[in-house]
Amino acid sequence: MIVLKSPVEIEIMRRANLIVAEVLAELRRHVRPGATTGELDRIAEELTRKRGARPAFKGYEVNGRAFPRSVCISINEEVVHGIPTDDRVLREGDIVGIDFGVSCDGYFGDAAITVPVGSVAPEDERLMAVTEAALWAGIEEVQPGKRLGDVSAAIQERVEEDGFSVVREFVGHGIGKRLHEEPQIPNFGQRDRGIRLRQGMVLAIEPMVNAGRPEVTIKNDGWTAVTRDGCRSAHFEHSVAVTDKGPYVLSQA
Repeated sequence: MIVLKSPVEIEIMRRANLIVAEVLAELRRHVRPGATTGELDRIAEELTRKRGARPAFKGYEVNGRAFPRSVCISINEEVVHGIPTDDRVLREGDIVGIDFGVSCDGYFGDAAITVPVGSVAPEDERLMAVTEAALWAGIEEVQPGKRLGDVSAAIQERVEEDGFSVVREFVGHGIGKRLHEEPQIPNFGQRDRGIRLRQGMVLAIEPMVNAGRPEVTIKNDGWTAVTRDGCRSAHFEHSVAVTDKGPYVLSQA
């Protein structure tokens, strides 16, 4: 069931998502060679709790397993759901996906960025730029009366015209009083297909884009998804409300 949010609820979600945006901006400043993913995780949790919110991912259960940290940090060939640790050190030339969410006043916020560690290869810069551009291509389709397939197709078209591939095993999602609500939002699809978008829907749109083939596999930790061919991956996400004036990007600072 898709839950429509009132304007008051959307503004509460805006507050939650602004916390997400602020924390991601601070984490971006701490991404540097020699930093550990464990350090970034502690920064995220401390900043979140100071703002009266709680990290959404810490303790989140899937198939009886709880995610152990506050933020998902995925490096290079890792696609999503990387687990921060104190022995995972960032190195010059890495690219780092940071996915973060909070719960605040009964509602959730969720967003993600991918950032370079120092200087990175031109192809990695292009991968990140195309992935972010694909996110915004999808967001532009968030209009009442459009269909979900329009969002998915816009993302896929933008990615594939640059020779990259979209991950198919993981998708975006609705968001509200729960972190993951209906509908699921694939990053591939056909225009004029799927449910119609309605005012009050809030969507977490999140293209995950691989430099090589789209297939992924899960590491032995049971969480971290990596590209099957070892090529690098990028991830960007915003939480977006459908309004009568078009897309309202709740997680944009």
